[in-house]
Amino acid sequence: MPVAPSLVDILRADVTDDILGDAFGADQNPADDEAAAAAAAEDDVVPDGACVECKDQQAHLYCEQCQEDFCEVCAGMIHRTGGRKRHVLKLLRVGDSEQSQTQSQPEDEEKENVNGDDDDEEMGDDEAVGDAATEVGAMGVSFSAQSGRVETSGGTSFAEWITKRARYIPLRLTLRERKFLRLLEAGLKVSEYTDKIDILMYGNKTKRIVAQIKELCAILSGLVLASDYKVGQTLFEDRQFEDNEDFYQRIFEIGRRHKIMNPEKMRDEYGKMMFLLQDSQSDDVKTMLNFSLVSPIKTVHSVLESLGVLYILEDEMVAVATKEIVSQGKTRAQIQLETKQKERAIEYLCKAYATNDCPADVIRQCLYSIGDNHAYLRFNRDPCDRMLAYLTGNFAPQRAESDQLSLAIMHGQNGARLSHSHESQFHYVLQTLTLWREMLHEMFKLWHDADGDLLSSKNMYRLKDTGQGLNRVQTCPRVSKSAHSILHRTQKAVGRWVGSAMIHMGDRNVPNALVFIDKYNQVASILNPVVRVLEFLDALDKSSKGVAGFVEQTFGGAEQAKKLILADFFRSAFDGSGADNFFDAGSCIDGRLTSAWNWCSTVEKKPFFSVFLLSGFVGFNGGPEGFN
Repeated sequence: MPVAPSLVDILRADVTDDILGDAFGADQNPADDEAAAAAAAEDDVVPDGACVECKDQQAHLYCEQCQEDFCEVCAGMIHRTGGRKRHVLKLLRVGDSEQSQTQSQPEDEEKENVNGDDDDEEMGDDEAVGDAATEVGAMGVSFSAQSGRVETSGGTSFAEWITKRARYIPLRLTLRERKFLRLLEAGLKVSEYTDKIDILMYGNKTKRIVAQIKELCAILSGLVLASDYKVGQTLFEDRQFEDNEDFYQRIFEIGRRHKIMNPEKMRDEYGKMMFLLQDSQSDDVKTMLNFSLVSPIKTVHSVLESLGVLYILEDEMVAVATKEIVSQGKTRAQIQLETKQKERAIEYLCKAYATNDCPADVIRQCLYSIGDNHAYLRFNRDPCDRMLAYLTGNFAPQRAESDQLSLAIMHGQNGARLSHSHESQFHYVLQTLTLWREMLHEMFKLWHDADGDLLSSKNMYRLKDTGQGLNRVQTCPRVSKSAHSILHRTQKAVGRWVGSAMIHMGDRNVPNALVFIDKYNQVASILNPVVRVLEFLDALDKSSKGVAGFVEQTFGGAEQAKKLILADFFRSAFDGSGADNFFDAGSCIDGRLTSAWNWCSTVEKKPFFSVFLLSGFVGFNGGPEGFN
């Protein structure tokens, strides 16, 4: 009989040890150990010309001290701090894999010094530019509220940018697909899938998974039949589950596609659906089901490409047809004029590019989807821009305006777990907000990577107790690669980097890609209410005599109140708090979000909370943007 681990065993065990897995008698098969050893040896083989660290990117840099080749992202990550920062990195000549092996030959013509022997805290020289520099990140894309258009810089045209981004922009749902979405949400709401699968118990888990999947499919079949008898009869009369594989793939794809564009929707149902699809990708489950539930997510790029009209994105009228009409600072006549211009542009593109294979309705749907992308960026990414503007516009990096407005924090004071001077904290907040902006700008791509990691048939998970209950711990190779690339791009942009650059993924802090995506989807929920309060203070004038008088009497004016809120937010929301150890919080990439969440949970205790209430604030998880 298996023996439960003692308290001493648990305390001595490493955080990555699977105590519960050992305690509950996981079968030990020697053949499995040999296969795992063979797979590990296979993983250690580095392809010619590839990075020795990630093994899937072309090597661009050679380290003289490590005597190994790296891609730009891995080289920057490994040689960022400590003694490795003094290592000499040299550019490899493209297509020459022998250069990294020979140091006796003249190197001036073959390689170029990247970081030299500079001991300064700044990042490496910008001359060492690889593929990552050619990407158009968030800093190269801006939204103009007056024109309503997304504008690009750095030599990249709007057509080039939108063609690349369209690969990850989900297609807007049609009316018929929205009906199926409501049926899917209803079926998932009554399903008890995770309650019956993600538990520690003896028995055949595969049979339980198959039984629960078939039960949900039966519920969906019944709901379709009840909502439209003719359609239901056509689909399910005298047919087995595997005969309706296309229908089930379509309805689950609709749910996945809808969630990407609407992260605030399906909060409970989405996780349940993804775990069900994750289990359905197991070879044993596929064998017993005889059908698959997973199909690729429809994107603007995939739809236009399949219909042979991808070149429509090169038309300059696409920018006009997809611009967002923002009423801020405009008259009614201006708004009506822009609306008519947008409608004419859409009709022009539909008539000019419609074919027998690609009707006008499909083109219109793709254009609306691109417009949804612009709205998503404005709501989720642009609050980071506003907070960056408030930081640089109200605080000087060298010294604080007063002790009350100082950003300095000390470990142990007011819950802080970090110690930073005013200047270090200024840069720490600046780089964190910049990183959040980059992450949110690339969120569609990250979501597609997460979808691929979660639903990969070769990437299995383990059910482990992470300290927050049982969670599915799974590696995230695609998301990790994209996240580290974004981090590297941010480090090069901001120059000085304060704190840790560790990205938790596939461990007890961030068990899987779904948790990682969910964390960054909360950034807009945190920043938008704060921005709205600050805008409320900016707009406060003599017309609101009662509120203006209260703010003047309590804080010394709207400008002073704004600075007090900003100072407290930039101190306490970026102080490494929110957990009882440095593994769960601190200055790591994920710990920065943890401390921001912690500040949100204590905002009602702040002396300026009355200003939040006066502005209409109801919570960080309330109505639209946390306001009534």
